[in-house]
Amino acid sequence: MGIFSRLADIINSNVNSILDRAEDPEKIIRLIIQEMEETLVEVRATAAQTIAEKKEIQRSLKRYEAAQAEWQRKAEIALAKGREDLSKGALIEKAKLAEASQALLDEAEELDRALARNEEDIVKLQAKLTEAKAKQKTIKARHETTSARLKVRTQLYDGRIEDALARFEHMEKRLDAAEGEVESFDLGRTKSLREEISDLEAESAIEQELAELKARMGRDQPTAGER
Repeated sequence: MGIFSRLADIINSNVNSILDRAEDPEKIIRLIIQEMEETLVEVRATAAQTIAEKKEIQRSLKRYEAAQAEWQRKAEIALAKGREDLSKGALIEKAKLAEASQALLDEAEELDRALARNEEDIVKLQAKLTEAKAKQKTIKARHETTSARLKVRTQLYDGRIEDALARFEHMEKRLDAAEGEVESFDLGRTKSLREEISDLEAESAIEQELAELKARMGRDQPTAGER
């Protein structure tokens, strides 16, 4: 079943309103464009048929015009020969052709009006179709942008970040424990030169490991352009 029931529905439609009510805007805009294109083909076909009919009428008018001229000639010959009755009959035939020609002229005028309406409908349909295709591009762009943002968010909040934070916290706890152990030896006694140098070496090793962990985490974090 189509979204529109007739040509006037398309011409008077509000594409934005239709899309606002749609559960699946991408699907609906495709259907709208398809129906508009099909209707445009039908209107063009109707216009082509109208043009063909008008051309046929024009050919008939030329034949009628030639036939009227022939009956006029015959009427003149008959009158010249003294056959007024035959001349009158020829003029009657000419009048019949003139009447038929006038009927064709009236039909041609109606076809011209119909063709003008077809052209107006085609212009309006083209405008609506252009509007719908523009909306389709907008919807597609929004969908692609949303999908990209969702992908970034998914990567940002996946388990790798949580694991990195957990490793960082564990390392801080190890550093706290090492510092606490070093400080505990200081209680109640003075450190020797050897002990102080050993403490410095242990602290330096922990700080080096912590720096390496921070560097790895920095590489795992998404850059600003990826957010």
